[in-house]
Amino acid sequence: MHDTLPAEPLSHGLKQRHLTMLGLGGVIGAGLFVGSGAGIAVAGPGIVVSYLIAGAIAMLVMRMLGEMSAAMPASGSFSVHAERALGRWAGFSVGWLYWFLLVVVLAVEATGAAKIANGWAPGVPQWAWVLIFMVVFTGANLAAVKNFGEFEFWFAALKIFAIVAFLVLGLLAIFGVLPDTSAVGLANLTGQGGFLPAGVSGVVSGVLAVIFAFGGLEVVTIAAAESDDPARAVGRAVRSAVWRILFFYVGSMLVIVTLLPWTSMKPGQSPYVAVLDSIGIPSAGQIMNIVVFVALLSALNANLYGSSRMIFSLAERGEAPRGLLKVSGGGVPRRAVLASVAFGFVSVLLNLKWPDSVFLYMLNAVGAVLLFVWALIALSQLRLRRRIEREAPETLTLRMWAFPHLTRAALAAMAAVLVLMLFDDTARPQVLWSSGATAAVLAVAGVRELRTRRAVKTP
Repeated sequence: MHDTLPAEPLSHGLKQRHLTMLGLGGVIGAGLFVGSGAGIAVAGPGIVVSYLIAGAIAMLVMRMLGEMSAAMPASGSFSVHAERALGRWAGFSVGWLYWFLLVVVLAVEATGAAKIANGWAPGVPQWAWVLIFMVVFTGANLAAVKNFGEFEFWFAALKIFAIVAFLVLGLLAIFGVLPDTSAVGLANLTGQGGFLPAGVSGVVSGVLAVIFAFGGLEVVTIAAAESDDPARAVGRAVRSAVWRILFFYVGSMLVIVTLLPWTSMKPGQSPYVAVLDSIGIPSAGQIMNIVVFVALLSALNANLYGSSRMIFSLAERGEAPRGLLKVSGGGVPRRAVLASVAFGFVSVLLNLKWPDSVFLYMLNAVGAVLLFVWALIALSQLRLRRRIEREAPETLTLRMWAFPHLTRAALAAMAAVLVLMLFDDTARPQVLWSSGATAAVLAVAGVRELRTRRAVKTP
């Protein structure tokens, strides 16, 4: 295992503003705008506590990842860190699991965006919209990396503007400042069974419903390797993102459950639309449709980027086919992009053809993978922090809070979430299928490790 990483052959076209907005916008997706309704339905106003817990875990992971990425920037990010900390098997496993996660989730995003577009233009079939999106974003990712950065910058800007506008309108409505509104007080927080109508178990169910909405924060540390000053850029992006993300998520949940009775929430329906309707914003449903549409395309773009860089990094370390290493004159790993797009397109076709069978199994197989990835990030940080303190303490420009206690607390929290998922009827299949997928990747990693050792022993 090398102590220094080779220079990245990739472009350095991403600017600080791209990374900052990617860090902020990367986790603001359809999971927040639509999926939060399911969390409110099970936890009531206690969803605020659920988001605080889930957000705290995500913030700790982001901080750990930021610490390692500032000290050792690499396009493979946490896969490279896992390899350096725990061995080749860990880098191989976490890299391939994350790549698989991104290309499967990509299908959900492409299909979701196509459904919305089909509603606006019914004459164009859903599959045609999927094709259009895939072609457009493949083109953007095959061109210079700054194109990806610009796409994400404006996507993130629109999402952030939407949330800030929602928070401002919501606060004005809560205090009765808007026309035809009167101050709501705390009736919706304390009525209908109180602040925790389903008790602690409701809060726990809320955590299970919302924690995966924080997935996507990892991409900013992958992208940092393609900026002019990776160590400084990732540090600034992580610092600015962490608190604002929590503010956006927890703040908007607090506005929703203060303005509306939680019993009026229905899973699958956007609570944001319900609030905008209640305060008399015209065409609230269409406005939110546009925001969700942008959020889905933003996630699709980011996942294509993240998956291509991850598989390129695996190829660099001999953990994926070497043919994927070809880089264009502009520093774009085009074969890695095309490989990720190809598998992503297969996922989309499976989603369109067999959404309730073949694709559902694939989706379940990646359902809990994010938690496995986060756990390996924490284990890597536990090991690498002490090594960096010994060998290159000057690179620790961004430090994990209260090390090692908060790292261990985050690991314990992730383990608790996985155990709780096993006892939840809807989440159990995800844990079991994801465990199976993880075991399969670990088995391949183990076989490769044995072969390498035998090759070393054989003269």
